[in-house]
Amino acid sequence: MKKYTYVPGAFIVVWLIWELIVRLGGFNEALLPTPYKVLLGFGELIGDGVLFKDIADSLVRFFIGYIISVVAGVFLGLILGWYKGIWNYINPIVQVIRPISPVAWLPFIVLFFGIGQAPAIVIIFIAAFFPVLLSTVSAIQNIDPVYIKVARNFGIRQPELLFKIVLPAVFPGIASGLHIALGTAWIFLVTGEMVGSQTGLGFLIIDMRNNLRNDLLMVAILTIGFVGLLLDWGVSLIEKWIYKRWGIEK
Repeated sequence: MKKYTYVPGAFIVVWLIWELIVRLGGFNEALLPTPYKVLLGFGELIGDGVLFKDIADSLVRFFIGYIISVVAGVFLGLILGWYKGIWNYINPIVQVIRPISPVAWLPFIVLFFGIGQAPAIVIIFIAAFFPVLLSTVSAIQNIDPVYIKVARNFGIRQPELLFKIVLPAVFPGIASGLHIALGTAWIFLVTGEMVGSQTGLGFLIIDMRNNLRNDLLMVAILTIGFVGLLLDWGVSLIEKWIYKRWGIEK
């Protein structure tokens, strides 16, 4: 993909700047490890099998929460965007709840769902739900009226009109919300795992910090970034596949 053409060169530049900061700044490598030491840390965690297990556990939680939020956000967004009266009625409530950090709900999430994997999944759902919902509602309310007129001229009625005509027409608008939701959900996954989980990349950060292994802490941080990049790339591929399947030019 074009937007990733210069990724290798960019990483080399960051590597060199990082190395210079450690060397010229006189930092203790135990506090600010060099890139080479972090690379050795990758090898250590991969060799122990810890890194891949934590990545797998994080991805399971992420996909459960994210997929549920996408399905719920798109479905409700289609309904609420279509019936503007209902949306105008509940929109003030949504706008009050939306800015609240998902982590702020954690005491109540633990109260209702207990501890373990559930709190992280619920936090992911909350983080991803509102971007998907709002982008879907906005896309529906700004749809070109020509689509509706043509569909009705052919005798297409609800629910086929909403899900077979309107949804493909507004999907480009929804797709931007899916990308925003993915990034937000991935960020809050790590936060959720820091609080209530005993595995995953968020837990790995806390564990390495408590053990004063800043090299492995940096491994966990970089892994979060790389996995997030791959997830965004994967969503872009799915998006292109949907465009092709629905015959949408992009």
